[in-house]
Amino acid sequence: MTKKGLALYPGSFDPFTFGHLDILERSCRLFEHVEVTIARNSEKQGFFSTDERKNLIEACTGHLDNVSVEIFEGLLVDHASGRNAVALVRGLRQVSDFDYEFRMAFANRRLAPDVETVFLMTSEEHALINASIVREIHRYGGDVSSFVPPPVLDAMRAR
Repeated sequence: MTKKGLALYPGSFDPFTFGHLDILERSCRLFEHVEVTIARNSEKQGFFSTDERKNLIEACTGHLDNVSVEIFEGLLVDHASGRNAVALVRGLRQVSDFDYEFRMAFANRRLAPDVETVFLMTSEEHALINASIVREIHRYGGDVSSFVPPPVLDAMRAR
């Protein structure tokens, strides 16, 4: 199979989990380059700042030679078009994710018809965990080491 162009893997990644890494690694096999695109939301206070998330994701993806990490604010499709991206990569864990992602894909296609949305099913071991659950477990002192890569775990413990 021939790899094609630039794909954006957008999200908040707060924190970046093994599930995110799984989708990213698989995306890297499909596309020439994958940009992890961190959405900056000035109205929302995250666990980590967007700059911290960027640094943590870079620390977790050093083994991938076709990945970059960028922060953006605004419409994702505008960013994708400006970067000449051919695809948006979205991970699906369960059926409830599909409903939201399905609607977003149609809206994005209407706004940027040349940018495809590609859905990847998460690996089974990551299907029930999301960043919100990881934050909640951590808040109450639970062990999140099986959910996040070591650089993220260290940063969470340092908080």
